[in-house]
Amino acid sequence: MMRYIFSCLLFLACTAIGQTPKSKTYTVSSPDGSIRVYVNVGEKMAWSVAKNNQPVITSSGIALQLGTGEVIGNNAKVTSSAVKPFSETIIPVAYKKDRIVNGYNQLLLRCKTDYDVEFRVYDDGAAYRFVTHRPGEMEITNEVCSFNFDRDYSLVVPYVNAPRKDDKYSCSFESFYAETSLSKLNKDTLAYLPLLVKLQGSMKAVILEADVQDYPGLFVQPAMHDKEYSMQAVFAPYPIEEGLAGYNGIVYQVKKRAGYIAAVQGSRNFPWRVVVVSASDKELLNSDMVQKLSEPCKIENTSWIKPGKVAWDWWNDWNISKVDFKAGINTITYKYYIDFAAANHLEYVVLDEGWSDDWDLNKLNSNINLPELVAYARQKNVGIILWSTWYAITRNADALFAKYAEMGVKGFKIDFFDRDDQKVMSSIYELASLAAKHQLLIDYHGIFRPQGLQRTWPNVVNFEGVRGMEYMKWNADERVPQYEVTIPFIRMMAGPLDYTPGAMRNATKGNVQSNSSMPLSAGTRCHQMALYVLYEGALQMLSDNPTAYMKEQECTDFIAAIPVVYNNTLALDGSVGDFAVIARQNGASWWVSGITNWNERDVTIDFSFLPSGNYEAEIFRDGMNANKDATDYKKEKVVVDNSSKLNIHLASGGGFVMRVSPR
Repeated sequence: MMRYIFSCLLFLACTAIGQTPKSKTYTVSSPDGSIRVYVNVGEKMAWSVAKNNQPVITSSGIALQLGTGEVIGNNAKVTSSAVKPFSETIIPVAYKKDRIVNGYNQLLLRCKTDYDVEFRVYDDGAAYRFVTHRPGEMEITNEVCSFNFDRDYSLVVPYVNAPRKDDKYSCSFESFYAETSLSKLNKDTLAYLPLLVKLQGSMKAVILEADVQDYPGLFVQPAMHDKEYSMQAVFAPYPIEEGLAGYNGIVYQVKKRAGYIAAVQGSRNFPWRVVVVSASDKELLNSDMVQKLSEPCKIENTSWIKPGKVAWDWWNDWNISKVDFKAGINTITYKYYIDFAAANHLEYVVLDEGWSDDWDLNKLNSNINLPELVAYARQKNVGIILWSTWYAITRNADALFAKYAEMGVKGFKIDFFDRDDQKVMSSIYELASLAAKHQLLIDYHGIFRPQGLQRTWPNVVNFEGVRGMEYMKWNADERVPQYEVTIPFIRMMAGPLDYTPGAMRNATKGNVQSNSSMPLSAGTRCHQMALYVLYEGALQMLSDNPTAYMKEQECTDFIAAIPVVYNNTLALDGSVGDFAVIARQNGASWWVSGITNWNERDVTIDFSFLPSGNYEAEIFRDGMNANKDATDYKKEKVVVDNSSKLNIHLASGGGFVMRVSPR
């Protein structure tokens, strides 16, 4: 009877993905059997994904179109197929946990004309990629990659924000999320990944890509065919003419593009196309999928990679007070930032835009004695990180990295990429490799979301690719708290994010204002503090100025003590766009935090994740008057054990953060 039921289910699945008499369907399931992938090979190749017999992705075509006219994937002749289980333990560097169990079942289809298609199915998702084995080079004119669904599901999707009129593929990747549906996906612009699909019941799917090397990133738009509930991939064509323009003339923009998306080696792995599936929202808070699918670490000795926190100048406009010197981009101001970092045990200080010429990093600002600052910081056990545009650093990256590494600089914050075509994708790997050669950290800013580079080159300690708190300087949008409780379920699935939290001036709903020199945050003080635990990033900025932090030393001491890497991470509770609660272990202590949107709510912390014994929880929570004064907070200490449950009230735009340590 069970064999009959299975045969019926398989027949229905094959019918759903369009099997014809001349086609064949291959199947592979996740280790726990909950997720099943069907691959139909015939005139065209397509895959579909189901979880617990519910459709996730319905029959969706996959192919590579070559400049020769050949379409890899069409009329495929499978010479062998094999399903094998795999399991390994990954030891990541500078990550939210110290080990990742990478268990999956693989279907490998070897095809005539020298290519494979590899499918991996995990308990929480599935992925596929093409692998080619050909001599010479290939020109990829397009990739067929669609995501078809069985009904008009809701989407949470970021659209390309203010694209250039003459190049729709150029943007900063810093958009709010739009809530729409598959049938109403905007046809007049592109959307980018990750994006979330709300499936039946509480099930969600997040579409991602991983291990994108020497290849453009993936945009989506409504599919241009008869299927109603479908998205198709779009890729930026290769840039063949560029020039400086944009913000202050420092953005290296594309003026003309080729008729192909990539020119690649004939033997290579192509990027993974990924769907992560969750039964509950909170599962999305703790995904390792991108790490699992990306190329292993290429740095043999990673001991020099030192994660940490950063005193940052730009967001707070160098606006310190109660000093007897003119604050600004000068040596004495940066010594003050270094002193502040040392006093609060912060590992780094960033010198943002202004320390050098924006186009030539060999031309220093005459108001700054950089060697003196680096030496001064070294005496204080503080590292210096320098800002650069992508254009400036790529004039001669190896020589520039060598020069400043020899001086004692610890890393670079590289900004204004504003595109994700093949040239930029190749560049970020090359820069990471060159920086590692000189033992330099990299923080990529003004860039797309991470896609696995952080596993391969873990000296890349953070990525932007998010509408960070910098926008509060000039655009105080009250959608921010909802955005901040959406990011962890979608954007953070791709990897770390340089959101730059830490505002000590905080505003309630209706009182949020932009201010370039004294910016504030939307939401409460404890909401800001909670972001340091909730948001992943091995390099975390303290965005406000030293004066503000010294006025709020109790909060500053706590923020400074929060780790940036962990031994373990647990998702405790959450709902996309509503609230998120997470716990992270560092040594014997656990750090727990949560935030909400503008809606007040109560959350209950169940401490059953603790080992046996008694613990002291040091808690910063919203004060009784935080709905009127967003800076109001209460600090308290309570004793808990693994049988304890603690109710915490979150104010409008509120949050909490705690350190739980053995007594």
